[in-house]
Amino acid sequence: MKYARLTKEQFEELHQEFINFLATQSITADEWANLKVNKPELAETELDVFSDLIWEGVLNTAEYLEHISSQHMYLFKLDETNMKAIVVNLKNDVDITTTEGYNWLRENLMDENVEFFQADKDYSDDKNLDKFQMIEQGAVITKGDLFKYFDTLIN
Repeated sequence: MKYARLTKEQFEELHQEFINFLATQSITADEWANLKVNKPELAETELDVFSDLIWEGVLNTAEYLEHISSQHMYLFKLDETNMKAIVVNLKNDVDITTTEGYNWLRENLMDENVEFFQADKDYSDDKNLDKFQMIEQGAVITKGDLFKYFDTLIN
């Protein structure tokens, strides 16, 4: 498996897509029930293949990632050849994961305790794996509103 197996909740959300996937493998509902009981390793393989297919689709369409911690905001635009990053760094003890801290940041963007950094990072040979690893480390896929806002502010 290249990525990670979907969670039980994700499989439930994608129930119809999984049924369609099994159908493309010519596996009926009865055959699937039989596989789970009599050949669990084959059933596990099917779950893994389906998970990777879903992840590939999600990662191919992802355009922005965000990873926000108490003192840092990492914002990424996922271009075709590289990632553009904007980092917002706080040098005080304001926690931007709280409503109060985030409001403080919005009202004090030009404060000396707020630093902005920009960088471009090339992908490795497998850009989807690069994106997935960032998600595993806590990044989430977004519509890019924060990236666009700070990009406009900085540039």
